[in-house]
Amino acid sequence: MKYSALVLFALALPSCEPPKRASAETTEAAETTLLKPVQERPDLKQSVVRINSTLQTWNPGQPWEKNPPSQRRALAPIVGKNLVLTTGELVADATYLELESTDGTRMLPAKVIAVDFEANLALLGPEEDAKGAKFFEGTKPLELADPPKIGDTLDILQVEQNGVPLLTAGSLQSVDVITNFLEGQFFLTFEVKASMQSAASSFSLPVLHHGLLAGLLASYDAKDQLSDVTSTDLLVRFLQAAKTTPYAGFPSLGISTARTEDPSFRKWLKLTDDLGGLYVSTVLKGSAAETAGVRKGDVLLAIGDHSIDRRGYYNHPTYGSLFWSHIVRGEKNAGDVVNLSLLRDGQALKLDVTLTRSDETKKLVPGYTFNQAPNYLVKGGLIFQELTKPLLEAYGEEWKSRAPLNLMDAFQNPENFEDKADRIVFLSGVIPTPATIGYERLRNLIVKKVNGQEIRDMKSLTEAFKKGSDGLHSIEFDEENLTVQLDELATSAVDKQLLQRGLPKLSRVR
Repeated sequence: MKYSALVLFALALPSCEPPKRASAETTEAAETTLLKPVQERPDLKQSVVRINSTLQTWNPGQPWEKNPPSQRRALAPIVGKNLVLTTGELVADATYLELESTDGTRMLPAKVIAVDFEANLALLGPEEDAKGAKFFEGTKPLELADPPKIGDTLDILQVEQNGVPLLTAGSLQSVDVITNFLEGQFFLTFEVKASMQSAASSFSLPVLHHGLLAGLLASYDAKDQLSDVTSTDLLVRFLQAAKTTPYAGFPSLGISTARTEDPSFRKWLKLTDDLGGLYVSTVLKGSAAETAGVRKGDVLLAIGDHSIDRRGYYNHPTYGSLFWSHIVRGEKNAGDVVNLSLLRDGQALKLDVTLTRSDETKKLVPGYTFNQAPNYLVKGGLIFQELTKPLLEAYGEEWKSRAPLNLMDAFQNPENFEDKADRIVFLSGVIPTPATIGYERLRNLIVKKVNGQEIRDMKSLTEAFKKGSDGLHSIEFDEENLTVQLDELATSAVDKQLLQRGLPKLSRVR
């Protein structure tokens, strides 16, 4: 199992695609270790701080309230004047962030300066500069290492509760483009073989190379003793991008691809044996690729000078064979121009693409909604929400097979819905009230029209309900041409009662 958190007394970090390594929740796993006091570098504890994070997610079934809070604790490197680097996962849905000295004598409220949930990185600083200067007095920022090579020894840094720094030596076994936080977000990652054991409670840890910062431990597999470490290359690019306000983030091309290994498929695509290439199966609406003229059915042969093989890999000068997305997401910035070599209907084609950052909030079904309160509307007991991936994931580990088929269709095939909606608005549940008699079992139905008005998002839904006809609201759903009628007088009376009984708000619309 893969873990993405380190817990006290037991360390446990919780088509054509590269392999995925998923994180999991904490469990007990400890073995003998190579941990030893860092006698040769007694200043290391002056280069790290602990981060205490209080998290609170929104309740998917009752979007007007939050779930109970939880806490996380991490060890993080100081990377500049009053600046601390950590994972994006640690600050996701955080309601309070606090820095703590390694000896536990000093505390400091912190704020997020820049965060990239896709790359799983965040930069923190003090809420108040004056207090920050005092807190960081005497500390020594860690310098960034040169990118290590496969076979090099990396040291995972821990600090015991008594303030003693400890290093666990591990071997860099491989480098790959994988995902370890958000599904579908692939970035350059080191795989380090190291036998870890408890030293102190920590959600992530700094990883060093010759005493310099080489990465952040993102997850740990206790069974195989393998750690996924965010690469040096990624840290360098993130810290450089974080200097710009607003933070621009890592760009994307905006395509999905499939391998071209099958001989019959290659013949149909008119690909000769000397060519590699990936089949472009999807071009996202509004993406850099769509703007440049890339089409579904094109074959991607090369990006710049990098030829792409039939499996989607190219030859990196340092790391060898890597998945093609690293050329864009790991080596380029938003605004950079890349040249694509394509094959379209057997004819060679070159296109210049200006890379852009994908805006998750503008997607039909956003893949993540950290630090954002969900949009919703309660009308007479009917609960309407905008579909997001976290809502689908609320169906459990097997959500891809357990979530309603119509909602999964919207998530997996957004191109079929984008012409008629900007966000998928659906009936997520029903509170039994006098206004919803007979409708109690209705749920997970996509809203098509309300009072004759097309529904494109939550804002248009609230506006449509203001236009009642003859005292009745007519709600039309995509499924089976179902229409529901709500009496305005009964609905208004119920809404007042819901507010009196503790519902804080009937709606939230951004």
